[in-house]
Amino acid sequence: MTTPIDKQQGLNAQEVQERLKQHGYNELPSSGKRKLWKLLWDVVSEPMFLLLVACAVLYLILGDLQEALVLSASVVIVMAIELVQERKTEHALEALKNLSSPRALVIREGVRTRIPGREVVVDDLVVLAEGDRVPADALVLQNNLLNVDESLLTGESVPVRKQLWAGEEELPAPGGDDLPCVYSGTLIVSGTGIARVFATGSSTELGKIGKSLQGVKEEETKLSRDTGKLVRNFALFALFLCVLVIVVYYVSRGNLLDSLLVGITLAMSVLPEEFPVVLTVFMALGAWRMSKKNVLTRRTQAIENLGSATVLCTDKTGTLTYNRMTVQKVWSQSGSADLTQKQPAPLPESSREILLHGVLACLPQPFDPMEKAIHTALEQADDAAHTSIQDLQLVREYPLTDELRAMTNVWQNAEGSQWLAAVKGAPEAVLGLCKLDPGTYEDLMRQVSAMADAGLRVLGVASAEADPAALPAAQSGFGFHFLGFLALADPIRETVPAAVKECYRAGIRVIMITGDYVGTARAIGQQIGLRNLDKVITGAELASMSDEELRERSRDVSIFARVVPEQKLRIVQALKANNEVVAMTGDGVNDAPALKAANIGISMGQRGTDVAREASAIVLTDDDFSSIISAIRMGRRIFDNLRKSFVYVFSLHVPIAGMSLIPAMLADYPLIFFPVHIAFLELIIDPSCSIVFEMEGEEDDVMNRPPRSPKESVFGKRMVGIGLAQGFGVLLVLAALYFIGHFRGLPEEHLRSWVFTTLVFTNITLISTNRSWNKNLLRIFQTPNKAMTYLIAGVFALVILVNRVPALTNIFHLHQLNFAELLLCLAVGTLSVLWFEIYKLLHRPSPAQS
Repeated sequence: MTTPIDKQQGLNAQEVQERLKQHGYNELPSSGKRKLWKLLWDVVSEPMFLLLVACAVLYLILGDLQEALVLSASVVIVMAIELVQERKTEHALEALKNLSSPRALVIREGVRTRIPGREVVVDDLVVLAEGDRVPADALVLQNNLLNVDESLLTGESVPVRKQLWAGEEELPAPGGDDLPCVYSGTLIVSGTGIARVFATGSSTELGKIGKSLQGVKEEETKLSRDTGKLVRNFALFALFLCVLVIVVYYVSRGNLLDSLLVGITLAMSVLPEEFPVVLTVFMALGAWRMSKKNVLTRRTQAIENLGSATVLCTDKTGTLTYNRMTVQKVWSQSGSADLTQKQPAPLPESSREILLHGVLACLPQPFDPMEKAIHTALEQADDAAHTSIQDLQLVREYPLTDELRAMTNVWQNAEGSQWLAAVKGAPEAVLGLCKLDPGTYEDLMRQVSAMADAGLRVLGVASAEADPAALPAAQSGFGFHFLGFLALADPIRETVPAAVKECYRAGIRVIMITGDYVGTARAIGQQIGLRNLDKVITGAELASMSDEELRERSRDVSIFARVVPEQKLRIVQALKANNEVVAMTGDGVNDAPALKAANIGISMGQRGTDVAREASAIVLTDDDFSSIISAIRMGRRIFDNLRKSFVYVFSLHVPIAGMSLIPAMLADYPLIFFPVHIAFLELIIDPSCSIVFEMEGEEDDVMNRPPRSPKESVFGKRMVGIGLAQGFGVLLVLAALYFIGHFRGLPEEHLRSWVFTTLVFTNITLISTNRSWNKNLLRIFQTPNKAMTYLIAGVFALVILVNRVPALTNIFHLHQLNFAELLLCLAVGTLSVLWFEIYKLLHRPSPAQS
C-alpha cells in the first residue's frame, strides 16, 4: 500500500531558504573551528617561538632595547604567519569536509535533484533507495517494502520494516517494526520510498547524541609518526649542543648571559621546526588539489598510500565504461552499419528499417537502458523517421516472458488501414519466431556469437503484417520476417586505454572485476589494453578455491568475471597476502567490506551508495577510471615534493648550525649569527619549504618508475646523505669565506655581512636545485612556479634593504656591502651548490629512491 506522491512538487527555492534561516544547515554537532586562544596556545608552545621569546628577554636583561624590540617583532611576525597558515589549512579542510558530506536525492519543484546532505531542510521530500543513508528524520509517505538498519541508534542488528505515516501528531522513538519514521544516519537495506523531513541537524535523534562523537580523533599516520620522530631526534640533538656550547662558551669567555644567547641561537639553528608545518600544508593542500581533479580524499593516509599502489582493481560498468548503453552496430544479411564513428555514413535502407522496427518493438516512453539506446540511435540517424512514429497508435503489446525472451508491439497507422507487428529480443527467440531453416539459423547464430565475443549485446529484430480482425493470442502466431540484429554495448571511456597504459608504465597491475560473462570481459579488456587476457578467474571458480590457491592464482590474473560483490573481499585479502598494495573500486553496499580492507578504497561519487563512500578512503566525483590515475600521479608528486622539502630544510640547517657552532667553539673569533639572523632566515625557510615545494609540478618520470615500498621512510638514508652533502658543501664554502675574511682582518660586521649575505643567496640556489632532481638549473628556471618567483624577488629586495637602509643594517649588525661584494656573495653562494648539478647529471637521483 502506498500514498500517492505524484502531485507533490516538494519545496521551491524560497521555501528552502526560509527553512535554512529558521533551522540552519542539516549538520550534526561537531568540534567546529578551533578557538583563537587555542591556535595562539599552539603557536606559543612551539620550541622556536619559546626560543625567540627567551632571546628577547635576555636582551632586555642586558639592556639592549633595540635587539629586544626586533626579536619581539619577529615573535609577532612568526605568530601571524602561523595563525594565517593554520586558518588557511582549516579552510581547506572545511571545504573538503563539505565536499565529503553524504548526498541526498530530494524532490524540489517537481524535479528530483541530488544535493549535499547538509542542504536538506524540514519538509523536503527525500527519495530513499537501497544502500542510501537517511539524511534527516522523516515521515514515510510512500513505501515500497522499506527495510532499514537502525543499529546506529538502537543497537539492534536486525533491519526493521516501515509503514506509512497516518498523520499522527505524536512521533514514536526509534526501535521496532512498523514505525512511520526513518531516522538520520540509518541505512536503507532494501526497498524504496519517499519521506518528508521533520527534523534536521541537532534536532534529529542522531543529533541528540552527536556530541559524543566530538572526542573521536583521527589515527596518526605513518608519515606523521616518522616526522614527529625526526623532529624529536633533532630537538634532543639541539638540546645537547645548546648545553655543550653554553658550557664551552662560558668557560672560554666568562659571560653567562652571552653564553645563554649563543646556546639559544645554536638551538634555533638546529631545530627543524618546519617539518610538521610542511607535512600539514602538503597534506591539506594536496587533498584540495586532488579534489580539483575530481578525487576527494577522505583520509590523509590515502595520499601516502597512493604512491605505493601496486595493484588497481576496478569495476567495469561506470568506471571503465560510461554506464550508458548505445547501439554500436546494425547488422543485416545485406550488410552492416557501424554507429560508433564520430561522423557515421548515411544509414543503408536495410539498417534504417532495422532501427525503425527496433523502436516499434520498444515502449514509446522507455525505461530500459537498451530501449532508450535504440530510440536514441534512430533519432540521431533519421530524426524524421523517429518523429513519424508519433503518427502511429499502439494497439497491443505482447510482453517478454521467461518462456519467450522477446516482446512484440502491434501498431496501426492514423487511418487504421494498415497494421504492423514488430518484435525484438534474444536472437535465438526472434529467429525461432521467424521459423527459419536450420542452415540459415546456424549461420545467423554464428554472427551472433562473433558479436557477443566482441563484447556486444545482441538483439534480433523482425516484422510482420497484422490482421486487425484476428490478432493471435501469442507472438508465435505472427508470420515474422527476419530483418537483422542490433548490437549494443556500454562504450568504454575514451581516456581509459591511455590511463591503463600509464598504469603499466608506473608498475601498477590493473585487474578488472565484473559480473559480466568472460567473453564480454575479455572484449572490454582488449579494448582498454589489459595484459594477460588469458588469465581469467570466474566467480564459480573463485568460490571453489581455497585461500592458498586463490593467493597463488591471483599473482598474474587480469580479469575476475561473473563475480558477485561479496567475493571482492576475498580478492583483496589474497592480493594483500601477496604483499601487494591494493587500490579497489566499488559502489554498492556489499562492496563496503572490500573497500575497507583495501589499502586504498575508492568509491564512486555519482552512482555509489553512501555506505560505500563511508568505507572508502577516496571518492571519485566523476566515476572515471582516469581520475584514479590522476590521483596516483598527484600522490607521487606530493610525496616527491615532500621529500625535496625535507632535504632542503635539512641541508640548510647544516650550514646555519655549523656557522653558529664554529665561532662559539673558538676563542677570539667573532660570532656570525645572532637570534635576529636566525629569525630572518626562518622567514625565508618557512614559505620556501611549504608553499614553493608544494606548488612544484611532478617530475617527468613520476609515472615511469615502480611504486615505492609502503615501509619506506619519507626521509631515508639516501635523503639524509643528499641533505648532509648539500649542507656540508655550503658549510665548507661559508667557513672558508669566514676564515679568509678573518685572516684578512675584516671588521666583525663586515665579515658577518659576507657570510650572512652569501648564506641568503645560497638559500635561493638550494631551493632551486632541489625543485627537481632530474632537471638542470636552466630547465628548472624555465619551469614556472609563482611562489618561487615571488620568493626570489622578496629575498633580493630584503638583501638590498638590509644592506642599504642604515637602521636595518644596524639591527642585523651588518656592514653595507658594495655592488661588487654583493655579486661575489651571489657567485660564491651559487658555486657552493653547483656540485649537486654535476651529481644530478651523473646519477639522476629520484625522490622515490631512499
